[in-house]
Amino acid sequence: MTLRAFMHRIAVLAIFSLLLSGCEKGNPLTVVKAVAVGVPSFAPFFEENSGLGRDATAVRSQPVQGSLQQGDTPGLYGGSKQPTICDVAKLERFLTDPRNHQKAQAWAGVLNIGTDEIPEYLHRLTPVLLRHDTLVKNHDYKKEKAVPYNSLLQAGISILVDEQGIPAVKCSCGNPLRPFEGDTGRISVQFEDGNKKWAGYERESVVAVKPAPRKLARIALVDVQEPARGISRPVGSTGEKDTTFNTKKRRTVPDLAGTTFARASRELIDAGLAAGYAGQGVPADGARVTATDPPAGAELPFGQYVMLTVAGGGTSTSGGQSRPTATPPPPSSGAKTPPTSSPPKSGPGGPQGSTGSSGGRPGESSSPPPSSSSGRPGVSSSPPSSSTAPGSPSPERSSSPPSPPPSTGSPPTGAPVTSSAPPPPATKSAPPTTRPATPPPATSQPATTEPATTEPATTESPTDGPSSTVAA
Repeated sequence: MTLRAFMHRIAVLAIFSLLLSGCEKGNPLTVVKAVAVGVPSFAPFFEENSGLGRDATAVRSQPVQGSLQQGDTPGLYGGSKQPTICDVAKLERFLTDPRNHQKAQAWAGVLNIGTDEIPEYLHRLTPVLLRHDTLVKNHDYKKEKAVPYNSLLQAGISILVDEQGIPAVKCSCGNPLRPFEGDTGRISVQFEDGNKKWAGYERESVVAVKPAPRKLARIALVDVQEPARGISRPVGSTGEKDTTFNTKKRRTVPDLAGTTFARASRELIDAGLAAGYAGQGVPADGARVTATDPPAGAELPFGQYVMLTVAGGGTSTSGGQSRPTATPPPPSSGAKTPPTSSPPKSGPGGPQGSTGSSGGRPGESSSPPPSSSSGRPGVSSSPPSSSTAPGSPSPERSSSPPSPPPSTGSPPTGAPVTSSAPPPPATKSAPPTTRPATPPPATSQPATTEPATTEPATTESPTDGPSSTVAA
């Protein structure tokens, strides 16, 4: 065999291996169509030049910790001093015009509402600008029907979001949007139909959005032209009631040791910070936080990440994806005090410019430290300006059993591993002086049910290998 023939065979084997890597049984790649700023759709619900909305150019996707972001994450979305990026009134007039009834039926069907509910639904939506390249389920209008397809919307595209921070409408064409249902770590992005790969695109910056656990009162935005300017926008308003805040103002990391993961996430978001997790998936809501990085008392700008280390494991089913959770090792040097000479990890609302560099991205997946893995809270609350409400039924402490424990004092084998409260002390009842006529009723331990885990169906494509960025 000649050297040339040998090299040819090696090349063929390498290509074959790449093809096989995208065909893992039960978890193939999902084909995703790229949608760039300013590129019209071939089959939109409404004409792109109808004036429904306009996108912002030159917005670079920001660094992120984790490919699955929650709808109330501080700074997840952007805004500007000219908030009229989406003409909601014009969209309502179009959809309620009897001449467009067929199209309105298809549009409303995607969002699971009736045509008579369209005005009320639109009044609950809020216009924002994407600050990240964002995965969604998009819809074209073909043959009087809504045709779904997975798409990646470029940062800078204007959208309407619902009361839980989920993308609902693409402003420029009125296309209805739904949450992305595939595995964010296994996608094949197709740049075609005029949607060329845009400047600043990086696979690690791609995100999908899962709903906030409760309805939001306000959404905390970052001005895409002036990132030091924060915008607090009431849900359902179009900018006329905006108030501003300084994103450079330092926020104090709260003391979260011993709290549940769900409560820690809520407290961080209330403080204007984002929660991250350096593990293989999102921890269970009741998992106990053992440490934070940076530690309690550290001061960070708006939207920066605080990495949480938890004890125990579990599975969180928030966001439609379920994976077993691996407990991350504790930091090698214990709690670290952030140096005053270097900024902390960038978060969704960090002081990044709209054309900021992508170097030093905390989401890089080539190294094992906490900044290389994804992590998102399972439950949280609204941005700092919103009121706090309970978000998780998980108890903060283990409750005592209804009947006395066994005389051996050993806790039951089915005790949850996420509990940080010590087991109750062993007690031994004194023997009765007389034997009761009837035996006491038997007590039974309530059964524990594990949440069902399902993998969403995806479409296989060999054009893109799997990403090692873990979807939380």
